Amino acid sequence: MIVVPTYNERENLLPLIEQMEGLGLGLDVLVVDDNSPDGTGRLAQELAAARSWLHVMHRPGKLGLGTAYVEGFRYALDKGFDVVGEMDADLSHNPAFLPAMLRALEDADLVLGSRYLPGGGVRNWGMMRKIISQGGSLYARTILGVGVRDLTGGYKLFRRQVLENLSLDAVRSNGYSFQVEMTYRAIRRGYRVVEVPIVFEDRRVGKSKLSRQVVLEAMLMVPRLKLGG
Repeated sequence: MIVVPTYNERENLLPLIEQMEGLGLGLDVLVVDDNSPDGTGRLAQELAAARSWLHVMHRPGKLGLGTAYVEGFRYALDKGFDVVGEMDADLSHNPAFLPAMLRALEDADLVLGSRYLPGGGVRNWGMMRKIISQGGSLYARTILGVGVRDLTGGYKLFRRQVLENLSLDAVRSNGYSFQVEMTYRAIRRGYRVVEVPIVFEDRRVGKSKLSRQVVLEAMLMVPRLKLGG
């Protein structure tokens, strides 16, 4: 099951679902919508009515990326899925990379879609966005002392046992630092983490959720993770 949090992603949702459908991989998708004012949740429900593999979770408001993923992960575990993934709803994470990520999972416990490996990259980003992303990943890698190249990425596949043993109730991050925290916790517990190169393409429709507050939260959370183990 792939967990996809949404907030005002109505224009991106149908293309994403059609791309997932076209892969023919037999994956289930869970849309976790935070009561989007643009009607994303209603559209997701309409699409799910004709697709048994598409599930929708409605939340009462904008409660944060981290809690959306945690609730989505719990849902997937409760439904008995052995592999649980996460990806953005804005088409930045191309579903075409999922087959390679699934193959990599055969010899791993957690697979990360990485922008910073040979063969990976980003498209349609300005210089400042590149500096923030690459600098943030380097900052986190250096402080946490891990070799993962793309610690801040949000395109991942987890084996069931990883999520079961990471104590989701103890996750402290609710912004983009959630990605760093989940990967770091997996590494600390000895799980096999493998990166697969992906090309990340910036959204063409809608507004980015990245803000100064989100960046600051991530910067402050990294040393807390190091100190707290």
